[in-house]
Amino acid sequence: MLVVLTTVGSAGEGESLARSIVEAKLAACVQILPQMTSVYSWEGKVQTEPEHLLLIKTLEEKFDELSEFIRANHSYDVPEIVAIPAEKVSAPYLKWIREVTS
Repeated sequence: MLVVLTTVGSAGEGESLARSIVEAKLAACVQILPQMTSVYSWEGKVQTEPEHLLLIKTLEEKFDELSEFIRANHSYDVPEIVAIPAEKVSAPYLKWIREVTS
């Protein structure tokens, strides 16, 4: 199992992207965290912007397709797409993820 991170500029964009990802069976669940502040370098300048973090629960074999889906449906030129392997996952939760993404 993977937890994939991406950020979006608004709650509405986050909800739309999350719903599309789950409907496409690329993830079992997407959590949208409350607004935060991101400080990052873009085009030679340090930027400060409000963003929402999405935590996307998926399977390792879905990563490439999920990554392409995010790039195709995201408003950013270079969206954050970072996967963190889940070292330990309860058997019932992993079974649920497999069922709803198949």
